[in-house]
Amino acid sequence: MKINGLSEKEVNDSRKKYGSNELKSIKKRNSFFKLFLESLGDPIIKILLMALAIKILFFFRSFDFYETFGIIISILAASLLSTISEYGSEAAFQKLEEESSKIKVKVLRNREKKEICIEDVVVDDIVILQSGDRIPADGAIINGKIEIDESAINGESDTKEKTIKDYIYRGTIITNGEALLKVQKVGKNTMYGDIAKNLEEKSSPSPLKIRLTELAKSISKLGYIGAILVSLSSLFSKIILENNFNISLILQDVTNFKVMFNYFINAATLAVTVIVVSVPEGLPLMVTLVLSSNMRRMLKDHVLVRKLVGIETSGNINYLLTDKTGTITKGKLEVIKLVTSNLDDIKLFSEIKNNNFKETIYKSFFYNNSSKFNNLFEVIGGNNTDKALLEFIKKDYKLKDYVSFFLPFNSQNKFSLVTLNNDISYIKGAPEIILEKCTKSLSINNELSIFNKEKMKKIVESYATRGFRVIAIALSNSYHITSSVDNLTFIGLAIIKDDLRSEAKESINQIKNAGIKTIMITGDNLNTAKNIARESGIISSPNDLVLTSSEFKKMTDEEVINIHKNIKVIARAMPNDKSRLVNILKNLNYVVGMTGDGVNDAPALKKADVGFAMGSGTEIAKEASDIVILDDNIKSISKAILYGRTILKNIRKFLIFQLSINICAILVSVIGPIIGIDTPITIVQMLWINMIMDTLAGIAFSYEPPLKEYMDEEPLKLKTQIINKYMINEIFISGIYQAIICLLFLKLPFIDKIIRQDSSNKYLLTAYFTLFVFMGVFNSFNARTIRKNICANLKNNKAFIIITLLIIIFQFLIIYKGGNTFRTYGLTIKELLFVILLSFSIIPIDLIRKIVFKNKFIER
Repeated sequence: MKINGLSEKEVNDSRKKYGSNELKSIKKRNSFFKLFLESLGDPIIKILLMALAIKILFFFRSFDFYETFGIIISILAASLLSTISEYGSEAAFQKLEEESSKIKVKVLRNREKKEICIEDVVVDDIVILQSGDRIPADGAIINGKIEIDESAINGESDTKEKTIKDYIYRGTIITNGEALLKVQKVGKNTMYGDIAKNLEEKSSPSPLKIRLTELAKSISKLGYIGAILVSLSSLFSKIILENNFNISLILQDVTNFKVMFNYFINAATLAVTVIVVSVPEGLPLMVTLVLSSNMRRMLKDHVLVRKLVGIETSGNINYLLTDKTGTITKGKLEVIKLVTSNLDDIKLFSEIKNNNFKETIYKSFFYNNSSKFNNLFEVIGGNNTDKALLEFIKKDYKLKDYVSFFLPFNSQNKFSLVTLNNDISYIKGAPEIILEKCTKSLSINNELSIFNKEKMKKIVESYATRGFRVIAIALSNSYHITSSVDNLTFIGLAIIKDDLRSEAKESINQIKNAGIKTIMITGDNLNTAKNIARESGIISSPNDLVLTSSEFKKMTDEEVINIHKNIKVIARAMPNDKSRLVNILKNLNYVVGMTGDGVNDAPALKKADVGFAMGSGTEIAKEASDIVILDDNIKSISKAILYGRTILKNIRKFLIFQLSINICAILVSVIGPIIGIDTPITIVQMLWINMIMDTLAGIAFSYEPPLKEYMDEEPLKLKTQIINKYMINEIFISGIYQAIICLLFLKLPFIDKIIRQDSSNKYLLTAYFTLFVFMGVFNSFNARTIRKNICANLKNNKAFIIITLLIIIFQFLIIYKGGNTFRTYGLTIKELLFVILLSFSIIPIDLIRKIVFKNKFIER
């Protein structure tokens, strides 16, 4: 058959009619502006926007420039940082995709062989396929024969033989042979592209977004209650207290519209201020900082975060549905031992001491093999079994034999055969075929003996039932040119396995200790899947269930729900098995993590709460995922879970710090007017306090280190709120104590004996401002740990140490150099030490709280 390929005109016509082979157009990247607008949808930012609108629209007459400017800065800083981080992550992911689009494809065009980019392939192109190539489009083989790895499509690790008229799919990989492919579908019309189109559906909101929404509602209620109380307090002070409870004067004010209007405007202004104060302005920035800082850390651990919320969601996983090949296992077959006729277990080629036997093994593995060594002595070409055999003998003997006949493996013979120039033939293949034809055996000492067939069959069966791949090796002193072989000499059994990653067992155990249930879903057979699950620790109890895809399909959803806690393995899994199980678990309100690398995994990756795509996987799997595991390692997934848990811990620490200050500020605002205290903090001072509370504290707490102890906790339930009982306890005790100290400091007579007095109270107010700042500084140490030792793990957060030192240094500068701008006029050493000591009292008070409430509240 003469094949010329398409002409340039035919290529253009085909592209116009059927489209290009490009996939990037399936889903357009979000623009920077669109990501920025999406970031404004953060629940806390929405509250800030509402507060900002109220201040601008209703109180423009007494416009508070500094406070308003502070809110705008908080909104812009958080939103821009979030956008920059996510846009940068998308750019890094896009770079990965661009690398994949540079794949070169060999085609026939105008009677010539040409090399083009994968995106330039069109329908009716004739593609030249060779071992190691990734198939660029869907179509049928028109010439030749190949072995193909279809795991990207069906999840099965065994290679399949394809010949003329067989249909093959984009994304699958050729392991052996050569063929010509006539392209029938390209781009979005391929199976690969069709799955990509189905990934357009919106993902469900992340646990973090759900929790932040609930937090926003709670904070709104706190703000509204505080606003009402401070308004009533202001009106009570103006109408009742300033008139010394004189009824006639009170009635005079109440009946005066202009006076009452000013009172109400003042009360309303204070109410809006309290609402703004109650909102942790720094939270959106802190959330973004903690997500983006952990994203950078995770990249060093081979984890690329595509969607920032995916990090936090990974810390909430209840179920992890994981693939086997490449994630739990190394992802490649290895000869783990060679079993000889006298039952020697040879684990390394170098262990063979008899040179004659060693040469026999070498020749059998080297010549009877479709793989080969390249110039760098790397194994290339051939199927996975042949590669494993060649890796086992990886040594250059520089043999001078040549092959006079080679019969490759096929599904009919179930063995391959090579005859060398010395008329010795080497045979390898399925044990059920080879063992029947053996009459003698060769020992490790190179001695011949009668072959014990039944003993060897039992050994084969024992390995096969445990999921190992067993290849029988034999030789014949006869010259063979046909597939008919007999009277063979048995050499040994090559025991082959995709072995566990060295760190897999420890990582799965760590995930198990974290309260996460792992289910292995694999396209491999039942025995292999069961064996790996046992070795890795996924199966550890007699009640653990191993199902096949057919068994799983026969069950109703109700039946699956009844046994879901015991399911550990689904073998021979199909793509819809993964999606179905994800849906069932999500409907039970579990947070589901899913790992995958193939086209077939993409729908389940998209449906899962957090999808982990493997770095070596298909572009569509990565597109559907939230996180890309660049080294394909389950250990990296366990790290992602740890970072996810760290994020929520750090958010909670920051909230304890900020909300306790907010409670203090609200209480002072409510009680102050009643006991005759006007606002003791100026606008400029408040701006500095806001910078400490929001921006600087957000940066400091975002760098709190991940602690291994977080992996010993149960995952949070989906509806668990951010603010828990432990936090409420600390926030209110700390906030109330700080408010009491602030109020007493301004009212107790004995303070006059320590702090210098003058008509304008400038030294007292300087000391009060210093007290407020230092109480916040010391309380930040309480907030960062539930331990009695407030410096625990402090050395691992250098940002916290540096920021704390900078705040203290700048506060000293403000005290002594602030002047009229900050309304600070210096303190004596005695005054300063008294204020610092009083501020420090928050630490022993919180230590007492920790001791008293140690067993009452758990930080969950």
